[in-house]
Amino acid sequence: MMDAIAINPVQKDTVDYTPQLKRLMQQVGLVSFKELSEAATVSEKQIRRLRQGRVGQMQVATVQKLSEALQVSLLELISTFSDITLGSEPSALSAVADLQQEYDRLQRQFDQQKEVLQQEFQQSSWQILESLLLQLPTAAYAAQQNPQFPAVKLLPLLRPIDALLQQWGIEAIAQVGAEIPYDPQQHQLMEGKAAVGDRVRVRYVGYRQGDKLLHRAKVSLTV
Repeated sequence: MMDAIAINPVQKDTVDYTPQLKRLMQQVGLVSFKELSEAATVSEKQIRRLRQGRVGQMQVATVQKLSEALQVSLLELISTFSDITLGSEPSALSAVADLQQEYDRLQRQFDQQKEVLQQEFQQSSWQILESLLLQLPTAAYAAQQNPQFPAVKLLPLLRPIDALLQQWGIEAIAQVGAEIPYDPQQHQLMEGKAAVGDRVRVRYVGYRQGDKLLHRAKVSLTV
């Protein structure tokens, strides 16, 4: 995490910068602090700091997000919401400029890494699903042309999906048709009522990833 903006402003009595903030918000069509919070993806607590002129205590990444949402430069935002006059504080101006350059560098680096990771993810997923994507359209066409086409022939094509889920650490909650004790934490009863431990039949598979529940299995009461 990047450090706070260490610009050492001269201490003065607390000033309310709300009017300045509302003026900038009006220029970009934001009517509430909540809208600004959502547009900048920062907390409303950070916006309160800005209104109180405590910009020097904020993370540079947070100030950068606010400057982008308000469509003003980082330097202008800092000079507007602090008691610093940038023209008379060359050291502060230099420090802020250095922070801006460092932020821009890190942002470019992040964007490059994100693109590389996305390409690697897509490539690895394609390698696993390649056989399925190549054969499934042909199998689907054959099934459309012949209503008697046995669905069992499609089962081998689903193996790459099982391999992908296994690679991601995702496992099924029981199997379709299995009779298991009812657990409301992992099972969703499709109709009727059941007590914990009652026998139910799995109708649709659920999934979990480690300790995280992704989707409860849908179950029905056994007859």
